[in-house]
Amino acid sequence: MNLDIRLPIGMLFTIVGVMLSGYGVLSDSAIYQKSLGYNVNLVWGLVLLAFGIFMLLLGRRGTSSAKPAESTPEGRAIEQAEHQRGVEM
Repeated sequence: MNLDIRLPIGMLFTIVGVMLSGYGVLSDSAIYQKSLGYNVNLVWGLVLLAFGIFMLLLGRRGTSSAKPAESTPEGRAIEQAEHQRGVEM
């Protein structure tokens, strides 16, 4: 399994954040009188958008830095030592 869970979570929060922010920008300001005039949809949409982008960045960083054990000198040494002991997986 090569899927990092941060990528779909980041995409989900980014899409919902864009939709909620768009609704907050395009909606009538009269509906926000109950919330003391704060545009709650816009604020929380931006929060969700920021979290989604943060998760996407973490997911991209995590998948790009992972390398197979055989491609590094340390990994090859460990693989060889496990092969000699007979405990390789």
